[in-house]
Amino acid sequence: MKLQDTLSNSEQELDVSKKVRIYLCGITVNDESHIGHARTIIVFDVLRKYLEEKGIEIEFIQNFTDVDDKIINRAQTENTTAETISTRYIENYFRDFDGLNVKRATDYPKATEHIGDIIKFIEKLIEKQIAYTTKNGVYFSVSKFPEYGKLSKKKIDELQSGARIEIDEAKKDPLDFAVWKFSDVEPTWDSPWGKGRPGWHIECSAMSIKYLGENFDIHGGGRDLIFPHHENEIAQSESFTGSQFAKIWIHVGMVTINGEKMSKSLGNVKSIKHVLENWGPNIIRLFCLSGHYSKPIDYSEELLKENLTKWRQAEICYYELIHANSENRKISPTIEKIGTEFDNAMEDNFNTHLALSAFFKLVKEVNRLAADEKLGKADALIIKTEFERMLEILGLTIPEMTEDEKQKIDNLIASREQLRNEKQFEEADKIRGRLNEMNIELIDHKGRTIWMKKENIKAEN
Repeated sequence: MKLQDTLSNSEQELDVSKKVRIYLCGITVNDESHIGHARTIIVFDVLRKYLEEKGIEIEFIQNFTDVDDKIINRAQTENTTAETISTRYIENYFRDFDGLNVKRATDYPKATEHIGDIIKFIEKLIEKQIAYTTKNGVYFSVSKFPEYGKLSKKKIDELQSGARIEIDEAKKDPLDFAVWKFSDVEPTWDSPWGKGRPGWHIECSAMSIKYLGENFDIHGGGRDLIFPHHENEIAQSESFTGSQFAKIWIHVGMVTINGEKMSKSLGNVKSIKHVLENWGPNIIRLFCLSGHYSKPIDYSEELLKENLTKWRQAEICYYELIHANSENRKISPTIEKIGTEFDNAMEDNFNTHLALSAFFKLVKEVNRLAADEKLGKADALIIKTEFERMLEILGLTIPEMTEDEKQKIDNLIASREQLRNEKQFEEADKIRGRLNEMNIELIDHKGRTIWMKKENIKAEN
């Protein structure tokens, strides 16, 4: 598998000969998660699911930033504690992402649970004379890391000339950044330098190295984290270890809303809770995977409706496969190639857009064969296995139905057919009405009628 590496600005081969270790920068838990968070996490979820389907062992770490100025400010506004705020939004995070069918990470380390590790990390940077203490905290000396800017492709001299006048005049250089901030505002911890809390960037360096080692396979997050967060992580981590930090850096493009950046001031932030309630997990996942992960994607109701139309075709495909009863025995050459097309798209810089094209090509071909009464029962079982493999990797779900539910529907359809044969059309229509209330849609075939259960999408109603 080849992946676009931000650091080298080229495609790099992922070594899958052993366990693949991935660190994803998670969210700062000061508010509800939004569609931008969803895209990044869904992209990594599909990458992980694809690798695991290929039999590759994955260790997947995703942190929570649970100490931060934004969290503290919100706690003060609500007259509560930072811990209360972070606990609330961590709980909501799991509600949202479980709802989006995202597989839980191997571990979710929190910054507040790793203060000891962070302090040891800073002690070593001070010992190496790469970090220094001021009256306001401990700072990383950017000039001591000559490769600073290699991830974001920013030059130190250009950054210095463009740097704003910093509040902390005690810093040696305007580019130097805090690894420990002195503070009396809770939460605080004792340290060898004074009471305070860690800087944002140092948390991820300490936790990623603790859980995955000094040189792991993939480090990722949204494109907005390239600078300064990931740039600073590289500087700290490689100064700490003296060796390469992550092998491949993957950054996921931003989600815009009608061409504009999401922001609270514009009032256009779409929370996951909101989009899930209105569109359901499948439509959101299709939207998030519909463009190349490295490029921005624009959120609009029109695009969601397009994905809903496609998803309805996928639902029809599934039910055509389970109801197939023709004796025809010839899988079309188109279908035989689709699994390979899907995998090739995934392995060529994780192109989910092309992988989805292959998936919907399978859907279209199955529906065409079914309409022409050429979908054989034996072939349908083979195709269903491939269809479900793709669903599993993409994280899409068609709800399972119990045998009792299926039997109830079959009985209603049989009763309706009998009433129609007896020309009792009004009674037959009543049964159809009951089926509609159950989200059951009838598909007429030559000499028979099959049914499908549609996902209930609030935005469609």
